[in-house]
Amino acid sequence: MESKKLFNEFNAVSSKEWKQKIQFELKGADYNETLVWESPEGIKVKPFYHVDEFENNVTVSTDVADFKILQKIFVHDVNKANEKAKDTLNRGAESIRFSIENENISLEDLFSDLPNETILYYFYLPFLSNDFVTKIESFSKQNKYQITLLIDSIGELAKEGNWFENLENDFAKLNQIATKNSLPFLNINAVTYQNAGANIVQQIAYTLAHVNEYFNRIENINTPITIEIAVGSNYFFEIAKLRALRMLFNILAKEYNHTSDCQIIATPTKRNKTLYDYNVNLLRTTTECMSAILGGANAVSNLAYDALYHKDNEFGDRISRNQLLVLKNESYFDKVNNPADGAYYIETLTEQLAEKALALFKDIEANGGFITQLIEGTIQRKIAESAQKEQELFENGKEILLGTNKYPNKNDQMKNDLELYPFVKQNPRKTLVTPIIEKRLAEKMEQERLATEQ
Repeated sequence: MESKKLFNEFNAVSSKEWKQKIQFELKGADYNETLVWESPEGIKVKPFYHVDEFENNVTVSTDVADFKILQKIFVHDVNKANEKAKDTLNRGAESIRFSIENENISLEDLFSDLPNETILYYFYLPFLSNDFVTKIESFSKQNKYQITLLIDSIGELAKEGNWFENLENDFAKLNQIATKNSLPFLNINAVTYQNAGANIVQQIAYTLAHVNEYFNRIENINTPITIEIAVGSNYFFEIAKLRALRMLFNILAKEYNHTSDCQIIATPTKRNKTLYDYNVNLLRTTTECMSAILGGANAVSNLAYDALYHKDNEFGDRISRNQLLVLKNESYFDKVNNPADGAYYIETLTEQLAEKALALFKDIEANGGFITQLIEGTIQRKIAESAQKEQELFENGKEILLGTNKYPNKNDQMKNDLELYPFVKQNPRKTLVTPIIEKRLAEKMEQERLATEQ
């Protein structure tokens, strides 16, 4: 017996009819002025999206069901890092990202009794050592560990203002790694752009231009490229951002005969996190993790609610990890692949963000490429302009951070709880380019409040 489709009983309603009904209900108010708003990226968002206005030109495959809960661990004491990794994996983490301080560590001690084959380990290296890369690869093969290296010379230039050594030596070493080692090694640190105030189109375009420099300067990239990206609070836009980024990456990679899909590691942005009323950060990071998952991130690393002012601690780590566990095991975010497919709003946003980002990417390439524009200061200036616009919206109360610029708790005291300095650190030094400085929206307001605490 053929099943009966419920909606066949209802007459179809066109987008034109919907709009006419809305205009009638507005009682003379202008439809565009009242209900259509424009994002910082110049995208006009309509009050509804309808199938008869929708052309699906977007093809993005997101393996949402396979996303991994990632725990970041800073390796200062190898034995403590090993114990934390074991404990974290026992408590629900599915992947580990080690930040390695220097190459003089014992890999045997770091991986003592850690599971192999089933767990993917990331090694973030804030230095460039081919001998250490060779050592890691040898260890990986002998002990059957899945290891992905995260090395980003261009990201070092953008964030710190200097190469690891210089342009020529850095790329000579990266080419050598690409030729002699089989581990994935290239990383794109796009977190900096979001945390510094770049809008979504800029984030996608700069990430793409960042990748393109590596494709142009490294002869054979035969392993997957990892992109680390921060996720903001504009829920549907952030879902679309990750989808647009993956789509454009694959289009670009195809031009270089690179057949591996990118691996995206997503983490909540620091830009909208606050010192006062810090528990609201839990709500912010939850929705940002949701966007990351639905947008197709391969791994999601949450940001602890107290990360701004507390050193790493067991409670903060557990709560942030449990947020992801609730999303995965109780909210069933891992049950469906490609969940955004067919959502007219998200599909439209994906296409519009991709078009605008591609246009900006082409402009960057036409004007010398990403490294040239970093050296000239163009990228830094554009991000600063975007950040300033957002800062003005925050200070005028048009961009709201609850508990900070709206409904603040005047009795909240934080001066005696600061284990870390939560503001931009001044570190005068000689740099090749002006670094891209990460800065939170609430910093000025928080400093003023701290100064008046009794």
